[in-house]
Amino acid sequence: MARFALAAFMLYGPFLWCVLRRESPQRYGLTWRWDPALVQSVLFWCGFTLIPLTGVAWFWPTGGIPRTIPWEVVGQLVMAGTTAAIVEEIFFRGWVQSSLRPWVGTMGRVVLVSALFAASHMIFQSRPLFLATFFPGLIMGYLRERHDTVSAPLLYHALCNVWAVWFFPNP
Repeated sequence: MARFALAAFMLYGPFLWCVLRRESPQRYGLTWRWDPALVQSVLFWCGFTLIPLTGVAWFWPTGGIPRTIPWEVVGQLVMAGTTAAIVEEIFFRGWVQSSLRPWVGTMGRVVLVSALFAASHMIFQSRPLFLATFFPGLIMGYLRERHDTVSAPLLYHALCNVWAVWFFPNP
């Protein structure tokens, strides 16, 4: 129940904030925009990060590749990973990163929000490996700043989660 409540707050809180303050969601990057430059940028960063990580996964001590996961489970994990990407990007890159704009410079915002993002992964499961989410958080923060929308980091995050389901289904 606590996970559901937290996810609901993270998903709807930024939009409620906009309504209560009579601000446009666009101010927080809460717009859905897809253009060729955005997609190209996301694909570049996926290639830059996921191709080398595939090599790491190949030699990871928990088993060989390809992983054998029942298709029903894969579908559930992909949906969970995509949902997590939507919720987390709306909250972290949309609301938090944008809210810091008046007080913190671009690089500081990206680093600070990436640290908060990584720390948030420790709330329900205290596994130090989850702190590694700081590094893709930097890329997602950059994508948010570069394209002025959460669409780019959301797509990158969802693709990374799908990759993680295949290579590291049970971290």
